[in-house]
Amino acid sequence: MNKSIAIDGPSGAGKSSVAVEAARRLGGHYLDTGAMYRAMGLYMLEQGANLEDTAQMDALSENANVDVKYDADGNQLTFLNGEDVTDRLRTPEVSMAASAVSKGAAVRQKLVRRQKELANEMFLVCDGRDIGTCVITDAALKVYLNATPEERARRRFNEMEDKSMGFEAVLKDINLRDYNDTHRAISPLRKAEDAVEIDTTHLSLEQVVGEVMRLYLERVQ
Repeated sequence: MNKSIAIDGPSGAGKSSVAVEAARRLGGHYLDTGAMYRAMGLYMLEQGANLEDTAQMDALSENANVDVKYDADGNQLTFLNGEDVTDRLRTPEVSMAASAVSKGAAVRQKLVRRQKELANEMFLVCDGRDIGTCVITDAALKVYLNATPEERARRRFNEMEDKSMGFEAVLKDINLRDYNDTHRAISPLRKAEDAVEIDTTHLSLEQVVGEVMRLYLERVQ
């Protein structure tokens, strides 16, 4: 049995915060799959790829090897063709490139294949939109975190330093992301049939992490 945990759900449901904390408490590693797409996006920028040409990026990805390792403190390090690029992945340009490159079927297949291998090599807690349905389909525990759009927008709004955008605009953006995530052609957001859904609308981070840990320990002990 694969001992990893797959956490899916819409934007703003608290997936990353829960996954990071659950991994820490359970002695596993948090896998930031987004960093892997960012590394691939960085490669496309270095190659001067047309970010609107998915076919071109799929072809270029054949020569891009993205991997993940962990340092002594358990922090994820992301490598591109053998080079540690962890500190180069958080720029706006790389974010845009990651979003563009993630639309390619070949890119996704390549990164998902490596993510599956990592989950078989070690105990991971991984979050995203298609972890339980496509990436770690045999996870020991699959969780689908959800919350009302209003609550997810409130959380996002409260995190923003610049609130000039306004709450209603944030809510509109959340609803648009939900639509795009659930209607995308490749690996749309959906709840896996064997996932446990947790509504986080009225729950604290501590409560959600506690529930994930309880569910996990029930399955592996």
